[in-house]
Amino acid sequence: MKSVLFPAIAGVFTMMSGAALADTAVSAVTDLNVRAGPGPQYPVIGVLAAGQSATLNGCIENSKWCTIAEAGGQGWVYSDYVTADFGGSRVVLTQRRSAVAVVSPPDDIGNYSTEYTGAIVAGEPIDTVVRPPAEVRTYVDTHRLDPVYLEGEVVTGATLPDTVELREIPDYKYRYIYVNGQPTLVDPQTRRIMYVVR
Repeated sequence: MKSVLFPAIAGVFTMMSGAALADTAVSAVTDLNVRAGPGPQYPVIGVLAAGQSATLNGCIENSKWCTIAEAGGQGWVYSDYVTADFGGSRVVLTQRRSAVAVVSPPDDIGNYSTEYTGAIVAGEPIDTVVRPPAEVRTYVDTHRLDPVYLEGEVVTGATLPDTVELREIPDYKYRYIYVNGQPTLVDPQTRRIMYVVR
C-alpha cells in the first residue's frame, strides 16, 4: 500500500487561535483515511500509514476532525487515531483538544451533510493484519452494498454498533459492510473491523 498520496486541496484553513498548538508534528496510530473534508461522507483522498508523520494545522471546535498537511497536500483526519507530543509524552489528539489550534470548517460542509445511523467505537489497532484472499476482495467488490454512515472513521480494531447489518461472504469467517463508503471486513462475534479494503 502506498502511504499518503493526496493532492492539494483548494482552500485556506483560517487559524482562530494563535495560542494553541498548530503546525505540530503528529502521527497515525493505524492506517488512517485522509479525507477531502471533515467527515466520513467526504471522499478519501489518501492514507496516512501507521507511524507516518504529518503536520497538524488544527481541529474544528467541538469536533474530532482535524486538518493535516503532508507531501504538499492537505486533508482531514479523525483525531481518535492521531498522536502528538505533549510535554514529552505521545498522547492521542482527542485527549488534548484544548491544546490544539481551532480551524474553520470548509465552506462546502453543508453540501456534504448526512444523517449518521450510529457511531463507530474507537479501539486499539489490530496487531496482525488480516489479508483476505483475492476471491474475497472480488466478492466484496462485485457485491456492492449501499454504505452505512457512522460517526467516526473506519479503521482496523474499531467496533461497529449492533444496529449495523453485516453481510455474509460465502465460505469465509468474516462478514462485510460498506461503512462510510469503504468496504470493510468485520468479525461477526466481536463486531470489530478486521480489514479495510482500500
